[in-house]
Amino acid sequence: MNNNTDYNYEINPQAIEKESFRQIRQLTKLDHLSLEQQQVVMRIVHSVGMPDVSEKVRFSAQACQRGLQAIAEQGTILCDVEMVKQGITKRMNQQKTLCLLNDPRVAPLAKELGETRTMAALQFWQSDLTNSIVLIGNAPTALFRLLEMIKQGAGKPALIIGMPVGFVGAAESKQALWDCHEQLGIECITLLGNQGGSAVTSASLNALLRCANGEIY
Repeated sequence: MNNNTDYNYEINPQAIEKESFRQIRQLTKLDHLSLEQQQVVMRIVHSVGMPDVSEKVRFSAQACQRGLQAIAEQGTILCDVEMVKQGITKRMNQQKTLCLLNDPRVAPLAKELGETRTMAALQFWQSDLTNSIVLIGNAPTALFRLLEMIKQGAGKPALIIGMPVGFVGAAESKQALWDCHEQLGIECITLLGNQGGSAVTSASLNALLRCANGEIY
Protein backbone atom coordinates (compact mmCIF):
# COMPACT_ATOMS: atom_id res chain seq x y z
CA MET A 1 0.00 0.00 0.00
CA ASN A 2 1.11 3.59 -0.64
CA ASN A 3 1.25 5.67 2.57
CA ASN A 4 3.41 8.50 1.24
CA THR A 5 0.61 10.75 -0.06
CA ASP A 6 -2.81 12.00 0.97
CA TYR A 7 -4.33 8.84 -0.50
CA ASN A 8 -4.06 5.26 0.70
CA TYR A 9 -4.07 2.90 -2.27
CA GLU A 10 -2.53 -0.32 -3.53
CA ILE A 11 0.49 0.12 -5.82
CA ASN A 12 1.69 -3.48 -6.19
CA PRO A 13 0.52 -4.67 -9.64
CA GLN A 14 0.29 -8.34 -8.66
CA ALA A 15 -1.74 -7.49 -5.55
CA ILE A 16 -4.08 -5.26 -7.57
CA GLU A 17 -4.72 -7.97 -10.17
CA LYS A 18 -5.17 -10.72 -7.56
CA GLU A 19 -7.69 -8.68 -5.60
CA SER A 20 -9.52 -7.64 -8.75
CA PHE A 21 -10.09 -11.23 -9.78
CA ARG A 22 -11.02 -12.30 -6.25
CA GLN A 23 -13.80 -9.71 -6.34
CA ILE A 24 -14.86 -10.70 -9.86
CA ARG A 25 -15.23 -14.32 -8.76
CA GLN A 26 -17.49 -13.18 -5.93
CA LEU A 27 -19.65 -11.04 -8.22
CA THR A 28 -20.12 -13.40 -11.18
CA LYS A 29 -21.55 -16.86 -11.72
CA LEU A 30 -18.75 -19.01 -13.09
CA ASP A 31 -19.32 -22.53 -11.77
CA HIS A 32 -21.02 -23.72 -14.97
CA LEU A 33 -17.96 -22.78 -17.06
CA SER A 34 -14.72 -24.62 -17.75
CA LEU A 35 -11.50 -23.26 -16.27
CA GLU A 36 -10.52 -21.57 -19.54
CA GLN A 37 -13.99 -20.14 -20.07
CA GLN A 38 -13.89 -18.69 -16.56
CA GLN A 39 -10.62 -16.94 -17.34
CA VAL A 40 -12.07 -15.38 -20.49
CA VAL A 41 -15.24 -14.20 -18.74
CA MET A 42 -13.27 -12.71 -15.85
CA ARG A 43 -10.98 -10.82 -18.25
CA ILE A 44 -14.02 -9.42 -20.06
CA VAL A 45 -15.60 -8.32 -16.78
CA HIS A 46 -12.28 -6.84 -15.67
CA SER A 47 -11.96 -4.83 -18.90
CA VAL A 48 -15.37 -3.14 -18.53
CA GLY A 49 -15.93 -3.19 -14.76
CA MET A 50 -19.43 -4.66 -15.19
CA PRO A 51 -20.05 -8.11 -13.66
CA ASP A 52 -23.43 -8.54 -15.36
CA VAL A 53 -21.78 -8.55 -18.79
CA SER A 54 -20.73 -12.13 -18.01
CA GLU A 55 -24.27 -13.31 -18.70
CA LYS A 56 -23.98 -12.30 -22.37
CA VAL A 57 -20.76 -14.18 -23.17
CA ARG A 58 -21.17 -17.24 -25.38
CA PHE A 59 -18.68 -20.01 -26.16
CA SER A 60 -18.98 -22.61 -28.90
CA ALA A 61 -18.26 -26.18 -27.84
CA GLN A 62 -14.52 -26.23 -28.60
CA ALA A 63 -13.75 -22.50 -28.67
CA CYS A 64 -11.14 -22.38 -25.92
CA GLN A 65 -9.53 -25.67 -26.91
CA ARG A 66 -9.15 -24.61 -30.55
CA GLY A 67 -7.88 -21.19 -29.50
CA LEU A 68 -5.24 -22.74 -27.25
CA GLN A 69 -4.25 -25.14 -30.02
CA ALA A 70 -3.84 -22.27 -32.46
CA ILE A 71 -1.68 -20.43 -29.92
CA ALA A 72 0.49 -23.53 -29.45
CA GLU A 73 0.83 -23.90 -33.21
CA GLN A 74 1.69 -20.20 -33.69
CA GLY A 75 -1.37 -19.50 -35.79
CA THR A 76 -1.77 -16.02 -37.27
CA ILE A 77 -3.86 -13.49 -35.37
CA LEU A 78 -6.02 -11.27 -37.59
CA CYS A 79 -7.48 -8.04 -36.14
CA ASP A 80 -10.12 -5.75 -37.62
CA VAL A 81 -8.67 -2.54 -36.11
CA GLU A 82 -5.38 -1.37 -34.63
CA MET A 83 -6.90 -0.86 -31.17
CA VAL A 84 -7.59 -4.59 -30.95
CA LYS A 85 -4.07 -5.43 -32.09
CA GLN A 86 -2.51 -3.01 -29.61
CA GLY A 87 -4.57 -4.48 -26.76
CA ILE A 88 -2.93 -7.90 -27.05
CA THR A 89 -0.43 -8.51 -24.24
CA LYS A 90 2.92 -8.21 -25.99
CA ARG A 91 5.01 -10.27 -23.58
CA MET A 92 2.82 -13.32 -24.18
CA ASN A 93 2.10 -13.00 -27.88
CA GLN A 94 4.52 -14.90 -30.11
CA GLN A 95 2.12 -15.09 -33.05
CA LYS A 96 2.17 -13.32 -36.39
CA THR A 97 -0.36 -10.54 -35.72
CA LEU A 98 -1.90 -8.54 -38.55
CA CYS A 99 -4.24 -5.59 -38.94
CA LEU A 100 -4.54 -4.59 -42.59
CA LEU A 101 -6.96 -1.71 -42.15
CA ASN A 102 -4.26 0.83 -43.05
CA ASP A 103 -2.77 -1.20 -45.88
CA PRO A 104 -2.52 1.20 -48.87
CA ARG A 105 -4.62 -1.16 -51.00
CA VAL A 106 -7.62 -1.03 -48.67
CA ALA A 107 -8.96 2.53 -48.93
CA PRO A 108 -9.10 2.56 -52.76
CA LEU A 109 -10.80 -0.82 -52.79
CA ALA A 110 -13.37 0.30 -50.20
CA LYS A 111 -14.12 3.42 -52.25
CA GLU A 112 -14.46 1.39 -55.44
CA LEU A 113 -16.85 -1.09 -53.81
CA GLY A 114 -18.72 1.49 -51.74
CA GLU A 115 -18.16 -0.38 -48.49
CA THR A 116 -16.33 0.09 -45.19
CA ARG A 117 -12.55 -0.18 -45.03
CA THR A 118 -12.85 -2.94 -42.45
CA MET A 119 -14.85 -4.97 -44.99
CA ALA A 120 -12.39 -4.31 -47.79
CA ALA A 121 -9.40 -5.25 -45.61
CA LEU A 122 -10.72 -8.79 -45.32
CA GLN A 123 -10.00 -9.30 -49.01
CA PHE A 124 -6.33 -9.44 -48.00
CA TRP A 125 -6.85 -11.93 -45.14
CA GLN A 126 -7.47 -14.85 -47.48
CA SER A 127 -4.01 -16.42 -47.34
CA ASP A 128 -3.87 -16.28 -43.54
CA LEU A 129 -7.40 -17.30 -42.56
CA THR A 130 -7.02 -21.06 -42.20
CA ASN A 131 -6.38 -22.01 -38.54
CA SER A 132 -5.96 -18.36 -37.57
CA ILE A 133 -7.46 -16.55 -34.58
CA VAL A 134 -9.70 -13.73 -35.81
CA LEU A 135 -10.41 -10.79 -33.52
CA ILE A 136 -13.26 -8.47 -34.52
CA GLY A 137 -13.90 -5.88 -31.84
CA ASN A 138 -15.05 -2.80 -33.69
CA ALA A 139 -16.72 -3.38 -37.03
CA PRO A 140 -19.96 -5.36 -37.46
CA THR A 141 -19.50 -5.10 -41.22
CA ALA A 142 -16.22 -7.00 -40.92
CA LEU A 143 -17.91 -9.80 -38.99
CA PHE A 144 -20.74 -10.05 -41.52
CA ARG A 145 -18.20 -10.09 -44.37
CA LEU A 146 -16.15 -12.80 -42.67
CA LEU A 147 -19.22 -15.03 -42.35
CA GLU A 148 -20.02 -14.41 -46.01
CA MET A 149 -16.48 -15.35 -47.01
CA ILE A 150 -16.57 -18.59 -45.02
CA LYS A 151 -19.94 -19.51 -46.53
CA GLN A 152 -18.37 -18.96 -49.96
CA GLY A 153 -15.48 -21.33 -49.20
CA ALA A 154 -12.77 -19.22 -47.57
CA GLY A 155 -10.42 -20.89 -45.10
CA LYS A 156 -11.86 -21.47 -41.64
CA PRO A 157 -10.19 -19.82 -38.66
CA ALA A 158 -9.43 -21.93 -35.62
CA LEU A 159 -11.34 -19.39 -33.52
CA ILE A 160 -13.35 -16.24 -34.13
CA ILE A 161 -13.58 -13.82 -31.21
CA GLY A 162 -16.38 -11.60 -32.48
CA MET A 163 -17.35 -8.74 -30.20
CA PRO A 164 -18.03 -5.59 -32.25
CA VAL A 165 -19.68 -2.74 -30.36
CA GLY A 166 -22.37 -0.28 -31.34
CA PHE A 167 -25.95 0.29 -32.37
CA VAL A 168 -25.98 -0.41 -36.11
CA GLY A 169 -25.35 -4.04 -36.89
CA ALA A 170 -23.32 -4.94 -33.79
CA ALA A 171 -25.91 -7.07 -32.02
CA GLU A 172 -27.11 -8.49 -35.32
CA SER A 173 -23.64 -9.52 -36.51
CA LYS A 174 -22.88 -11.31 -33.26
CA GLN A 175 -26.22 -13.06 -33.26
CA ALA A 176 -25.53 -14.15 -36.84
CA LEU A 177 -22.16 -15.56 -35.77
CA TRP A 178 -23.75 -17.44 -32.90
CA ASP A 179 -26.64 -18.72 -35.00
CA CYS A 180 -24.54 -20.08 -37.86
CA HIS A 181 -21.30 -21.23 -36.21
CA GLU A 182 -22.33 -24.87 -35.97
CA GLN A 183 -23.59 -24.95 -39.56
CA LEU A 184 -20.34 -23.41 -40.79
CA GLY A 185 -18.15 -25.62 -38.60
CA ILE A 186 -16.39 -22.75 -36.85
CA GLU A 187 -15.57 -22.10 -33.19
CA CYS A 188 -16.34 -18.73 -31.66
CA ILE A 189 -16.51 -16.60 -28.55
CA THR A 190 -18.95 -13.71 -28.64
CA LEU A 191 -20.68 -11.16 -26.44
CA LEU A 192 -24.32 -10.83 -27.42
CA GLY A 193 -26.07 -7.46 -27.61
CA ASN A 194 -24.73 -3.97 -28.28
CA GLN A 195 -21.82 -4.19 -25.83
CA GLY A 196 -18.35 -5.18 -26.94
CA GLY A 197 -15.37 -3.32 -28.34
CA SER A 198 -11.63 -3.51 -28.73
CA ALA A 199 -10.89 -3.92 -25.01
CA VAL A 200 -13.13 -6.93 -24.41
CA THR A 201 -12.00 -8.56 -27.66
CA SER A 202 -8.29 -8.35 -26.94
CA ALA A 203 -8.97 -9.23 -23.28
CA SER A 204 -10.58 -12.48 -24.41
CA LEU A 205 -7.47 -13.46 -26.35
CA ASN A 206 -5.25 -12.29 -23.51
CA ALA A 207 -7.09 -14.70 -21.21
CA LEU A 208 -6.26 -17.60 -23.53
CA LEU A 209 -2.65 -16.44 -23.85
CA ARG A 210 -2.41 -16.42 -20.06
CA CYS A 211 -3.91 -19.90 -19.86
CA ALA A 212 -1.30 -21.09 -22.35
CA ASN A 213 1.38 -19.58 -20.11
CA GLY A 214 -0.07 -21.04 -16.89
CA GLU A 215 -1.36 -17.74 -15.46
CA ILE A 216 -4.68 -18.72 -13.91
CA TYR A 217 -6.85 -16.75 -11.45
